[in-house]
Amino acid sequence: MNFLESLADDHFINMALNTEMPLPSQRETVLDFFGRMQKAYPSLQNFQNREATDFILEEDKELDSYRWVSLEAKRIGSGIVNPQNMDEAMQQHLLVLELVPYMLSVSPLDCEALDLMFGFDFEYRGNQDELVAEALGLGPAFDSLLSISGARPLSVEPSLTMLLTEDCRRQCRIMVETRTHASQVRRNDFPEDAISVYFTMRQYRSLSTQKPFGEILQDLQLRGEELLQQHVVDQILKPLALAIAGKS
Repeated sequence: MNFLESLADDHFINMALNTEMPLPSQRETVLDFFGRMQKAYPSLQNFQNREATDFILEEDKELDSYRWVSLEAKRIGSGIVNPQNMDEAMQQHLLVLELVPYMLSVSPLDCEALDLMFGFDFEYRGNQDELVAEALGLGPAFDSLLSISGARPLSVEPSLTMLLTEDCRRQCRIMVETRTHASQVRRNDFPEDAISVYFTMRQYRSLSTQKPFGEILQDLQLRGEELLQQHVVDQILKPLALAIAGKS
């Protein structure tokens, strides 16, 4: 069973490889790369050139689960929304990392960072900032502000980055994103929208030449799943889900 599936309305697992130097943007190179991804995943049919150096190939976004791959000036991205399991997402990401050294001339020396992000969306119609403050709390230092008569919280988006190794190159970050605006609070009219939680594992700066990109990503996956279970699921995801359920 996919333990991520039961935690939110939607979940997604994204990979990003950030480079120091600009990536190739020639027509033949870009189409060859995306053509190779389409060969592995034939339902990747929608190709767009959004900016001069930004390209994306994706499945139908109306589906409950869909894939995408992107190529930007200094960033290669890969993602899947609502994968059936972790292996399904990792196979796609690992294929991308297998291809980029020889199709896009990316080397470990050129890498600024390799990211693996676990994302969760919670649909909620209401003041999302109030809900986050209620579900997660803001700590004693902020409790006094929350008690101001007639005042209401806005932009409650806690974020924390932790260094996981002595060289500071292995990091993790947790971030909550709300989408409530002051105009919605003023009108007391809130559309249904998502509260997003992003948990990102990052290997920062030039990567080891002793390991291929795929092995480094698998290291991030194992450590990330461990940290999710220990420090995110019960502490952040489940309290948000319970708070939303209590409002319905």
